[in-house]
Amino acid sequence: MIGFSLDDEHEALRRTVRDFARQAVTPVIGEFYQRGEFPYELVTEMGKLGLFGLPFPEEHGGMGGDFFAFCLALHELARVDSSVAITLEAGVALGAMPIYLFGTAEQRERWLPPLCRGERLAAFGLTEPGGGSDIPGGMRTTASLDDGSWVINGSKSFITNSGTAITSLVTALAITGRSDDRPEISAIIVPSGTPGLTVGPEYSKVGWCASDTRELSFSDCRVPAANLLGERGRGYAQFLRILDEGRVAIAALAAGLAQGCVDECVRYAGERSAFGHAIGHYQAIQFKIADMEARAATARLAWYDAAARLVAGEPVKKQAAIAKLTAGEAAMANARDATQVFGGYGYMNEFPVARFYRDAKVLEIGEGTSEVQRMLIARELGLGRPAR
Repeated sequence: MIGFSLDDEHEALRRTVRDFARQAVTPVIGEFYQRGEFPYELVTEMGKLGLFGLPFPEEHGGMGGDFFAFCLALHELARVDSSVAITLEAGVALGAMPIYLFGTAEQRERWLPPLCRGERLAAFGLTEPGGGSDIPGGMRTTASLDDGSWVINGSKSFITNSGTAITSLVTALAITGRSDDRPEISAIIVPSGTPGLTVGPEYSKVGWCASDTRELSFSDCRVPAANLLGERGRGYAQFLRILDEGRVAIAALAAGLAQGCVDECVRYAGERSAFGHAIGHYQAIQFKIADMEARAATARLAWYDAAARLVAGEPVKKQAAIAKLTAGEAAMANARDATQVFGGYGYMNEFPVARFYRDAKVLEIGEGTSEVQRMLIARELGLGRPAR
């Protein structure tokens, strides 16, 4: 029989992160969110818990866990707040993971230990102002070799964790040549503070207001040739692997937000009274919350499946897209319904559901839009391919 229960180790981790989220994050995150301030203290505590090192081997300063454990942590954090969850997700799945998967021994030794301890953060420079979902077609950033150095020119947009006081590097994708009139895309490590790298101001965002998101520009930015990450010309292929894993992680985060909406509504429905009864007495509210729970449960099973396949070394492109699509849309729908259950209070920033509502929409956009997920699923089913 197929089982969906967590083993003892994963359940212990889930409870630890749940308790941290409720006891450390819940009391303070609203103020950080309102100020648009990065929660350095919480990130430090997450580092001490080992969350940034969860999927990495102990030899690199990690916890020796797996990607499923990492996704469990994201799920539990997002039940309380998505800003801290996306800081962890981007720091691990987009920041440290490329170094671990594609870096040389020297690159791993230099960069991974402080990243795994949460003392430093890394960013992934992918999206460009004119690119959006068309990564290879929209890429304009270039890098050329000159006297033993890569010289990088261009810009990146919407880059998470790129401008904090503890950011140590950004991995930038750039066109390093052309072959058969197609761009040769490579990944290059650019340490923070490198001359020619300019970090823009923090975006004024609708949601994720306590996370760091900025635009980066490169103007004759020079780094050693040894900063090439992986093989030259394999940057886009590396990105596709990173994005498949990232979609599973984002699905876990989105499912956590969807569940957090249920948590808040169940509590509120027992406290708020109208017309002589707690509002949870009324079938209209019961049915709305029941639908929310069904969406959250479905989203959780979708990312469980994708993460378990990932850990087992199986192909996950379709399952990752299904999980991302299912969870992202569940998060948006649940956030909308939770705001409705709370009524006027749901529109007040002091209540978590207002924060959830603002945070949810990006989950249908980032790490590949819902439309892109549908394209990927259809492609994996063999649809849209030229007839033979």
